[in-house]
Amino acid sequence: MAGQEFGHHLGLPRALSALPLSPLTPGYAHLLATQHAAGLRHIGELFTSGPGLRVLDGVFVPVGARGRRRVDHALLADLGRGTGPAAALANQLAELHRHDPQTLRRVVLYQLIELLQDHPRGQHPDTARSLGIHAEEAAGLVAAARVRPVLDRAQRAAAESLADAWAEHRLRRVRTLLERLPRTGRDPSLGTLRTTLSRRLGHADAALDAARDAERAGDTEAATEEYLRVLRLAADDRKALFSLVRIHRPRHDDRAEPLRCVLGPESAVLTWDATEPGVTWRILRLRRTGRGSTEVREVRQVAPAEGSAGGIEDRAVPLGSVVRYVALPVRQGRVDGVPLVAREMAVTPEVSDLALTDGRERIDGTWRTPPGATEVTVEHTGPDGLTAHLPCGDGRFTATGLPPGPHRFRVVCHYRTPEGQSVASAGAAATRTVHRWPDPVRTLTATAEGEGIRFTWTGGEDGLPRKGTEVRLVRWPGEAPLPGTELDASEVPLPLPWSRRDGDGDGEVLCPPPGTHAEVAAVAVLGERAVAGPTVTVEAPVPVTGLSARRQADGQVQVVLDWPEGTGLLTVSWTEGDGLTGERAVAAHQYRRQGLRLPVGRGGVRVRAVPAPRASGSVVALPSAAEAVLPPDASVAYRLVPGPRRMLRRGKPLIRVTLSSPDPSPGSSSDPPSDPSSEGTRPELPASLPEFVCVARSGTLRPRGPADGTTVLRIAGAELLELRTVEHELDSAPCPVPYTLRGFLLGEHATSVRLEEPSPATLVVR
Repeated sequence: MAGQEFGHHLGLPRALSALPLSPLTPGYAHLLATQHAAGLRHIGELFTSGPGLRVLDGVFVPVGARGRRRVDHALLADLGRGTGPAAALANQLAELHRHDPQTLRRVVLYQLIELLQDHPRGQHPDTARSLGIHAEEAAGLVAAARVRPVLDRAQRAAAESLADAWAEHRLRRVRTLLERLPRTGRDPSLGTLRTTLSRRLGHADAALDAARDAERAGDTEAATEEYLRVLRLAADDRKALFSLVRIHRPRHDDRAEPLRCVLGPESAVLTWDATEPGVTWRILRLRRTGRGSTEVREVRQVAPAEGSAGGIEDRAVPLGSVVRYVALPVRQGRVDGVPLVAREMAVTPEVSDLALTDGRERIDGTWRTPPGATEVTVEHTGPDGLTAHLPCGDGRFTATGLPPGPHRFRVVCHYRTPEGQSVASAGAAATRTVHRWPDPVRTLTATAEGEGIRFTWTGGEDGLPRKGTEVRLVRWPGEAPLPGTELDASEVPLPLPWSRRDGDGDGEVLCPPPGTHAEVAAVAVLGERAVAGPTVTVEAPVPVTGLSARRQADGQVQVVLDWPEGTGLLTVSWTEGDGLTGERAVAAHQYRRQGLRLPVGRGGVRVRAVPAPRASGSVVALPSAAEAVLPPDASVAYRLVPGPRRMLRRGKPLIRVTLSSPDPSPGSSSDPPSDPSSEGTRPELPASLPEFVCVARSGTLRPRGPADGTTVLRIAGAELLELRTVEHELDSAPCPVPYTLRGFLLGEHATSVRLEEPSPATLVVR
């Protein structure tokens, strides 16, 4: 029999009679990843870089010219010193070798046969030698690769995961994987595994039957023990797991839940009271699929150190699905206790931070959309009970034209299940009441009425004046809100504290205090709600005081006044006796530097000064204008006239007094002024002119005043105004000669008439 097997020509009968169909190595996927990271085609390259590797009768590496050494734990420990993927791989192999010395040879043979079967020239010994195999064993290895069944990709995956499933006691999974592998071949280890699996599955099926009988008999405790026995034998027995979930799931009247689950926007958070020491919790997620079956996924295993906290987060929860979480207590790799079962939960996260804000016939809604939602819809139910869908944007909606009353909104998230079905959430609901808001003020008009301003407006009545809508005129401390802005009534300033004046017509008349420059806004207020309205700019300048005018020698008029505080510009106007008018804008710095002179004629003039508005477009409540009236430039001239000759002698000297004025005297006829508005206000000569008095004083020094000498002439102002020219003959000797004459103007209007005096030398009488 031995002579008919491959390898007999090497002198090693039955040397390769056991050909591995599976590495049967727990953690083989991790081992393979470390090998690839080290850049090795097969694990044997870790032991030797050149040809000479022997694998037919154990794994040997060449030593010296003809010697060889078995790869054992000591050699692997030497290779594991250091860092890098190669050292990590050696340490993993050393651990496997410690548990089973045959594992190393099994893995090396499995990988070499796989490489030869995949190589286009795998039937030639040269290919085996190129993989580092000793020349004496190359032909035997090629024969082994030819005899062992070739595995496709699915079979290789099953072969390489078989050991992990067996280590985790997933007997149902092991049976499925074994069914994928060919039954031909010479792998006694797989045969032993099949025999052991069949025996254990028989025990599990018997326990499953006993559990069902106990459950039908109403003995849930016995049923639970039998189902747990099944899971201890076959940890992946779905029937036992689903039966335990059915028996121990929370009832509707249960207040305390052993396994609590809270769904968040991006995950599910599980908490439980994990007080048992040394227990590893295996967290499973059960999901209903669209085909009516139940999918079981292991979320993670919680080690005893973590289990004391009793909480994990599942961030891979399938959206749109109905899931239930189960926590299995595991001790030494087997289920050891009744599972904790959570309530069934739909994985349809709702929107978060849902906030509703009411406005005038409007409600605004905002929220945060959970990740993964394919669509968000909004349902609106009004006070009449009718429900309608509202359009919404990215995390917000606006419902307009709403009547007063409660309005309910339900924000629903839509998800797509892994099977492609669309599922809607229950919806996050909130209610908000629409209150009655005042009608906004549409227009605001300000009209100056002397020192007051009349404010009138449109809107703001809201159609129900009996409900107490108030239009409040206010002055905002900062920037005024835009018209139509909805406000809380507590945010609105108090009404303007300006004095009110009764006036005819609509609106109200307010008198702003002098120096006011304000932006007045109209706000409609109703209860706790208000709506901002338009604004107007008003001014109330400080009045001008201390205005006076005086004629100058150059014919101009010097104007003097007290400049009002805070005023930058004055408007000075004047009206002359002949109806001519003028106006000039005077700046504060210009007045303080140069003063103010007006080019007027000799006639009477009325000067007025008012502050100019600070801003164009302002409505100005002008104070009473400061006014000064300057009469015509009247003058009284006198001179000494020699007496007329009479026969051979000259008569007594005369004093001739003449009144000169550009305006006619009162009572004389003249043309009316050209400006009708100036009628009755034209400056004229005073009705009572000052009295003219002439005194004489001995010597050539002029009298210093009307009492400094002897009065020689006194002419009443009325007489002078009527006659315009008066001549008076001097007495022969008012005082000893030589004496000097001088005239004076006396009375109330003495400063309004200019006295023109001749040269003092002409007033000396000798």
